[in-house]
Amino acid sequence: MELEGLLDLQIMMFLLMALGAYLRKKNIITKDGKNMLTDLVIDVILPCNIVASFCVELEMQTLKASLSVLLISTLLQLLCTFLSAFCYGGVPKEKRVIMQYGTVCSNAAFLGNPVVEGLYGSLGLLYASIYLIPQRIVMWSAGISYFTEQPSKREVLKKVVTHPCISAVAIGLVLMLTGAPLPGFLDRGIRTLGNCTTAMTMLLIGSILADANCKRLVTPLTLVYSAIRLLGIPLVVMAGCALFHIDATAAGVCVVLAAMPAGSITAILAAKYHGDEVFASQCVVFSTLLSMILLPLWQIVLRMVF
Repeated sequence: MELEGLLDLQIMMFLLMALGAYLRKKNIITKDGKNMLTDLVIDVILPCNIVASFCVELEMQTLKASLSVLLISTLLQLLCTFLSAFCYGGVPKEKRVIMQYGTVCSNAAFLGNPVVEGLYGSLGLLYASIYLIPQRIVMWSAGISYFTEQPSKREVLKKVVTHPCISAVAIGLVLMLTGAPLPGFLDRGIRTLGNCTTAMTMLLIGSILADANCKRLVTPLTLVYSAIRLLGIPLVVMAGCALFHIDATAAGVCVVLAAMPAGSITAILAAKYHGDEVFASQCVVFSTLLSMILLPLWQIVLRMVF
């Protein structure tokens, strides 16, 4: 995508987020409505978008690139877990767990999917769906353990297997590998719902940010966290992709998703488990706003490298 097209995408997404924040402030999107919108995006719209992304003709290059993306994402989750264990040693516990979770689990699903689709189209979305498998597994295991005791393996397995987006990936893989076409009415229905992803996701993120405490966003800790999450991690991913000559589109998807900000669920879990909800909201808001500025810069760097 040309830089001008990327800026148009950024402005469009920012305006949708601003609209979501406005609707929340005016209570047009109520607190219950926001929860309903979250469930709708996770359980219906994102899965439809994922299934639609797999409805492509299978080529050996695509298969190899998908396996590379899965390997990169798995290694990245291990790296993020290592970083979260050793980078925040001097931070008070109530803030450290926020930074640890936000390092391991980014907003790659909510914010990353529409960004990747806008930049790389349906092929990029396919790679993004593969990329997110390891992160979704970590979210229900090591991620939750930062706030609570380590969940049982049975509980982790149940949450992963029954997650709508994981189920959508499984269905999509079957369709792609077998080449079986969906009935016309079903294909159109799935694609129609999937096409709502960007608008619904940005409205949702805007409504979530509207409820966040935006006072004193720029602090030493939010700066350190954002530097690691938005600069350090994607830089390592890009260096690895360049070193091993990963397919340019697959590499771009991995770097963009690695550069995603703290997930909004960070603040939700902090509130649920009596953590520092204010600090979590600050990390989410600041890193999200900063990521919108840094994304065009990452695209320029990716063009130079790949």
